[in-house]
Amino acid sequence: MKGGNRVTDETSPKAPGSRRRRANAEGGRHHFHKVKVTPEEEGRLAAMAAAQRVTIPRLLVESTFAQNAGTTVTERRDAQAELFRIHRLLAASSNNINQIAKATNATGEIQAELLETLKAHRRIAANVTTAIDGLGLQ
Repeated sequence: MKGGNRVTDETSPKAPGSRRRRANAEGGRHHFHKVKVTPEEEGRLAAMAAAQRVTIPRLLVESTFAQNAGTTVTERRDAQAELFRIHRLLAASSNNINQIAKATNATGEIQAELLETLKAHRRIAANVTTAIDGLGLQ
């Protein structure tokens, strides 16, 4: 990229397993588009691309095609990662609740951790609702 403010992979925040550039296309990409922007537009594009951890060309392509799909590939990837994170939290919380229930059934006494564990489980459930709402599927 000539004359642009290029962010290198070493200085850009990157999620594990994510790519800034799009994956190679079989047979290559044979068409090239040049877009001229003002310094202000360049700044906005750079900020948006950095926020999504992608290059400006990838941002432009994904944003254009997202008009039909509703979300970009990057946004769907980020939403999927968040849902997997919440899934792990729910599994751990469910395991804690199961262990507390087993101890309560064995002793007949309510375990001290029960209330805090249930509060945590409710917070995780609220995170699930927020994540689903963020997908914009309505």
